[in-house]
Order: sequence, then structure tokens, then C-alpha cells
Amino acid sequence: MTYVVLGAVLMASCRQTPPAQKPNVLLICVDDLRPELKSFGADYIHSPNIDGLAETGVSFRRHFFNAPSCGPSRYTLLIGQYGPAKNDALFQRAGRIAQGSAAEPSMPEWFKTHGYSTVSVGKVSHHPGGRGGDDWNDSTIVEIPDAWDRHLMPVAEWEHPRGMMHGLANGEIRRKSGEMDVFQTVDGDDKIYPDGVITEEAVKQLRMLSKDDEKPFFLAVGIIKPHLPFGAPKSYLDLYKGIELPAIKHPQKPRDKTTWHPSYEYKQYNRWGKDPTTDAAFADQLRRHYAACVSYADAQVGKILEELKRTGADKNTIVVLWGDHGWHLGEHAIWGKHSLFEESLKSPLIIHYPGMDRKGSKTNAIVETLDIFPPLCELTGIERPDFARGVSLKDILDNPDKAGHPAIAYWNSATTIRTSTHRMVLHEDGYVELYNCTTPENETRNVVDHHPELVEELKAVIESKWR
Repeated sequence: MTYVVLGAVLMASCRQTPPAQKPNVLLICVDDLRPELKSFGADYIHSPNIDGLAETGVSFRRHFFNAPSCGPSRYTLLIGQYGPAKNDALFQRAGRIAQGSAAEPSMPEWFKTHGYSTVSVGKVSHHPGGRGGDDWNDSTIVEIPDAWDRHLMPVAEWEHPRGMMHGLANGEIRRKSGEMDVFQTVDGDDKIYPDGVITEEAVKQLRMLSKDDEKPFFLAVGIIKPHLPFGAPKSYLDLYKGIELPAIKHPQKPRDKTTWHPSYEYKQYNRWGKDPTTDAAFADQLRRHYAACVSYADAQVGKILEELKRTGADKNTIVVLWGDHGWHLGEHAIWGKHSLFEESLKSPLIIHYPGMDRKGSKTNAIVETLDIFPPLCELTGIERPDFARGVSLKDILDNPDKAGHPAIAYWNSATTIRTSTHRMVLHEDGYVELYNCTTPENETRNVVDHHPELVEELKAVIESKWR
């Protein structure tokens, strides 16, 4: 009889033990972040927090996104498919849904339907806060319908999300681009610029979500800097006093047809009549202010990761740090993004998950932003959707020496494909650029006439990926 009672007690105890909660997901998006980090080989950059994350995860040194602009790049990340090459790509999708068209769920919606609390803070989709309207705060115009339980954008003294996006110190809003300085630094704490306010809200949300024992969370945080204009507290610019910056690689304007452009976005701002392509001292100033913004963004990442650890949620949280695209700092005589050169198309990607074997590893496998959705499903144990078009990165996370796959990107009237050795750019009019990325000339010498078979092979790969 004693054994029967004991068995009943044990069975009751087992029934009362809650099932293990699925891993949380913390997605940190950083705007306009080139792989300009110490952990990615830029020794002069002060980025201790992102570098610390790299030591606990796998760093993808050749991660390419699928469009060199904020809107279409974030479409690919959040929808898991190639999309329109326009900044309103997500709003286009939302418009089709509003008109009754069927659409596959977005990544946050997919996690939401699988039992996750989904929250976004800051610039996760193209508009910080994920809303439309003149000031990007119209709750009737949602950028990603049905995605978030809460999509938040604190504005503080910047009045509205549009003001935050291009805001400078102490509430300065971009009203006329030409009247706003292209860079600025002011004494003060992190909250005198918008990202300090975004991070404060992100930490608050993380604290709340980590207390929920019933549901795992999918928290996405979007940091605005180092997006133009380059503004950060003076303490971050001071980190670069006396540091010699490396020379700008291939600073000449291309002679042949390319996707070169005259840096329109950068030229919107007040530049005091100076030109960094001819004024080396001004170019140096711009690069230092960009570096200061990187360090400022890194500090915000550090605060978020510190709170994750403080709550104890780090023990069951997958962390992804993703840069939405790169940025030319004078290479090919461009200051900005929006080209199909390497500098515009490559950004950092770091993935950490609890219990991973290859902490601190680096991989040179070529991967693309499209590939992020599938492994997040696999690592959390939820169903992987058929509509997520990317190649899972799980095998590379397990073995960083594994090979990747060709990555494609598109912008305006051209499409590019990057392999482990070459980049080809195919223009709509049939013109082809082909570069051997293993040579010193890299993307400064078009070798298309020497490799007609390779051109046809890469055209076929592009076509298969589009299909």
C-alpha cells in the first residue's frame, strides 16, 4: 500500500511540473552599421559590448543583406522573402493586406501565433515605431499588420517618431535637411540623443517580459545610429582623439558604368561648403563622427545585454545582432549607401544561443539576411514555415567552417550576386559588371570580357533565386 501512495504522489508531482519554456528571442537591429567593429577586424573602433557578444556567439564575417536601403532590407529580414526595392516595401505589403489580399505571416507574427509575446522598440521596420502618417505616428497605418503585441517608439523632446529618426541633441528635429549639420557632438549623457531614450524603453520592456513565466518573448530593438546625421555625446567622439584612421580604400570614382551615385542622402545636410572627396581633413572628421556613433550604438547594445543578464533571461534567450546594410566612407568616392558595391552591401551578423558549442567562432561563409528567419524557428523549436525562403544557418552555427551560398541584392535597375570569389552586377539594360574579389583590384576592375561562361552561370543562379 505504501508503494501505491508513493507512486501516486510522484505522478501528481510530474503532472505539476511545467514544461520547459521555449527560448526567447532578442533581435537587435543597428542602422547603417558597416562591419566596422573591433571583433570584425577594425582595431581602432571602440565596440566592447558587441565584441563581447561576438565572444559568446558566431560572427558572420561575410553577411550580405538583400537591398542597400533600410526599407527593403528590413522587409527581407521580417518577411523572410525577397521584396520590393523601395523604402515603403513593408507599407506596400500592408496596403495589399488592407485590400483583402492574402499574405504569409511576418516573422514576428509567426512567433506570435506560436505562443510568443512580440514587442518592438525603436527602428525595427523602416519607420521607427512601425506606423505611417506625416509624422509616422498614425496608429491606423501600421507597417506590419498583426505582428506585434506592442510596437513602441518613445519620442521624448523629439515630438514624434519622424523627429526621432533624424534627431540631433536635445530635441533638435530635421525640418529642412540643409539646415541640419551632417555631424554634431554635444556634452551630456546618452539620452540627449534619441537612441538613449529608445534603449531606456527597451530595457523597461525586457524587464517586464522576463517576468512572464507563461510565455516566451520575441523582443526586437532598433538602434538608429550610426544613421545620418552623425550625432553622439562628446564622450564617444573623445574615444577617437589621437587615433590614426586607416587609409580609405579605392577612393576614386569609377570610370566605367556602375551603380555609383553622388551621395545624395549625405548631401542633403549642411556640410559647411566642404567636400570629403577633395578635403582630407573633412573626410577624417566625418569618419571620426561615424566611429563615435558606432561606439554610441555599441553602448546601447551593452545596456540591453546587461539587463538581459541581470534578469537571468540570458540563460534561455537567443540573441541576434544584425546590421541592416553597410555604408561607404569614401570608398569609390561615395559617402552613403544605395550602391551595389561591397561596402554598401555587407554588415555584421552575430548569433548567440544558449548551450551553443562554437562560442567565439568566426565564419567566412557567405550568407544573406534572408537566411535569419529559418534558424530562429529551428533554435526555438517552432515549425519552420515553407514560405521563409532563406537557407538555414544552423549548420554553420554548428560548424563555422562550412561553406555558405551565393547572396543576391537588388537596387533600382540592377541586381547583384556575390560568390566566394566574384561579384557580378546585372543591369536591366543588359550591361554586366564582373569583379574578381580575390585580387587586389577587387571591385575596381571589370573582368567581364574574360569570363563569359561565369557570367552565364551567375545569371542562371540569379534567375533560380528569383523563382
